[in-house]
Amino acid sequence: MRKGPLARALRYLLPLGIPLAWLQLAGEKRRLAAAVAGIAFAAIMMMMQLGFHDALFESTTILHSHLRGDLAMVSTQYESLISTKSFTQRRVYQALALPEVIAVAPVYLGMANWKNPQSRRDRSIFVFGFNPDDRVLDLPEVIEKTALLKLPDSVFFDSGSRPEFGPIAQELKERGQVETEIAGRKVTVNGVFRLGTSFAADGNVVTSGSTFLSIFKARPEGLVDLGVIRLAPGTDAVKTCDRLRALLPPDVQVVTRAGYMQLEKEYWGKRTPIGFIITASMIVAFVVGSVIVYQILYTDVVDHLQEYATLKAVGYTDARLFALVLQQAVILSLLGFIPATLMAALIFHLTRAITMLPAYLTFGRALLVLALTMLMCTVSGALAMRKLRAADPAEIF
Repeated sequence: MRKGPLARALRYLLPLGIPLAWLQLAGEKRRLAAAVAGIAFAAIMMMMQLGFHDALFESTTILHSHLRGDLAMVSTQYESLISTKSFTQRRVYQALALPEVIAVAPVYLGMANWKNPQSRRDRSIFVFGFNPDDRVLDLPEVIEKTALLKLPDSVFFDSGSRPEFGPIAQELKERGQVETEIAGRKVTVNGVFRLGTSFAADGNVVTSGSTFLSIFKARPEGLVDLGVIRLAPGTDAVKTCDRLRALLPPDVQVVTRAGYMQLEKEYWGKRTPIGFIITASMIVAFVVGSVIVYQILYTDVVDHLQEYATLKAVGYTDARLFALVLQQAVILSLLGFIPATLMAALIFHLTRAITMLPAYLTFGRALLVLALTMLMCTVSGALAMRKLRAADPAEIF
């Protein structure tokens, strides 16, 4: 009988207290390195897709999270912030018919070309318009300088926008104001705030409703894209939402703040290619990792089938051998997870710097990927175990 690393390790296993599963893996260093690299690759892919998945939803709902309102009114044909339908602003004020509604605010939404004041190049930017007195947003920078937003053709620029829009925040700090154009109309940047980019828009500006209509000249007066509704303290938002739905005509829908964010998530997660691609990539990474681990463990079992037969001959049951293979799978998952975590953290850092998207490797996501990696390796080990059942002690002769 050939004495492989498994057989040689048996003589020293108990005295040294070294796990047999580790000795088995360490006996083939090249194979171990290949397995760790394959698992790390799969783990990195899963971390990246989870991060992009969460960044997609976080970035596309960041504006929703800063609305100073309990309910939102949108058209029944509403899909997302960049794919909305206008409705008459009378619907927004009709909500005041309920005594628990203490304030409403009509809001304008649109995409327009922003001219970089330095390069003079145009780039599409998201424009958010409202009456400054309504204080629709809870952004401190916007609230503190509301008076400046009331000036004609005045806008506030999102300092978290992509650099292609120009160094607006820096120029504003140096000169006090910046002049540029939106949709061909001359505007003055009198302030900055910070939201950040999203999969929907590379940059954002806020302005007054009157300036918005002067930028979007084709927009008929009296039509808005969103209604923000504030309720009296202690009011049940869900019940009030139901009452408003019954009160208002069917051309609009009223949702809670959480429901408004859910509409956006459903659009990006189910109605756009990016949502499907991220989910599919996550599944592919899991499958690829499983195949890699299965191939490594299966090859290891085949190469040491005689040693496993020896273990059977000395009293090892199939259950103990199965536990041995699973221990190898868990060790591989841990060895692959550690470098994957470090590499993913670096990639996320570069992603934030380049795309300005809120892509992070959180502790919760890391734990989830660790669990998925262990599951991936365990499933692969269970499949490879089928070959062990064929390990007959008679094969040693």
